[in-house]
Amino acid sequence: MKIQSKLGLASVLLAATLGLSACDIDKEQDGDLPDVDVNVEGGELPEYDVDAPDVDVGTEQKTITVPDIDVDMPEEADPMEAPPATTGQQ
Repeated sequence: MKIQSKLGLASVLLAATLGLSACDIDKEQDGDLPDVDVNVEGGELPEYDVDAPDVDVGTEQKTITVPDIDVDMPEEADPMEAPPATTGQQ
């Protein structure tokens, strides 16, 4: 960092410190929020005139050929049975 940058930063910090320490603030009385009386009456939504496009929706019957897939799943062990014992030797 250059010397000019260090001096500039130090002077800014010194000015901020002096500015903050020069103030002495004492609270003299408590604040009080105003009393608010809200009277709410029913409103109404704005009216809109919307010209939407006409959409024709129809149905059509199609026949789709689905391939027949055979899946051979291996038998799963009963989770309540203990796994086969191993001797630990290979």
